[in-house]
Amino acid sequence: MALLDEIKAQITELPTYGYRRACALVNRHRATIGAPRVNAKRIYRVMAAHALLLPKAPRRRQSSRPHEGKVAVAHSDMRWCSDGFEIKCDSGQTVTATFTKDCCDREILAYRAWEGKGLPGEPVREMLIEAVEKRFGGVEGVPSTHALEFLTDNGGAYIAAETRQIARQLGLSPVNTPVCSPQSNGMAESFVNTFKRDYVSRMDLADARTVMAQMAAAFEHFNEVHPHSALKMKSPREFRQHRAAHQRLAQIEQTLHCE
Repeated sequence: MALLDEIKAQITELPTYGYRRACALVNRHRATIGAPRVNAKRIYRVMAAHALLLPKAPRRRQSSRPHEGKVAVAHSDMRWCSDGFEIKCDSGQTVTATFTKDCCDREILAYRAWEGKGLPGEPVREMLIEAVEKRFGGVEGVPSTHALEFLTDNGGAYIAAETRQIARQLGLSPVNTPVCSPQSNGMAESFVNTFKRDYVSRMDLADARTVMAQMAAAFEHFNEVHPHSALKMKSPREFRQHRAAHQRLAQIEQTLHCE
């Protein structure tokens, strides 16, 4: 198969993917069939020659507010972040959604979506319980010695006393961004932009029920397929599997060294 055909096979259904993500998907497929990797510059040249490159994004305005913190962390389950967003339907309805995301491996651990505007606290609390159960095996699974932050903005659902109480009971430490520094939750806000660009833009937006029926597949695709630049163009699940394999190998080598 010609490289152009390989590229088209990977991005036909993903028109918002640029050449770097296209390269990641092509190489991921090639790895499954034992074919050699191709570098990003070659992908760029082929896509440029066939008018497949995305238009250059407009330059973002720099915020005047200082932000010297770092949201990303070195290991999974050290910090989670969350945010909410709205999706406008053709019917005039609005779907509101919220999610919990790991600030290391970028996996979306849990989400909630419903018809209507506003972000109440109950979906956030339910989502936190699901996220803890997923990563730690149960609501009592977070060890008392394990430090895990839950980073959010100052939305009412997040700063509500009941939400903070549930978070602490689950073993999380609620952390809110400064009131005048929403960019301190930039990882969650960046995901909202990515989700709207790569997924909502391709959804059937007929009505709230139709939109909500597509949400699970969209989040699953992000976790399983979406290449992420901070993960060396691996998807969140691919990154977790790769890191787990390296940790197992390191343990084996350490055991052999001790013997």
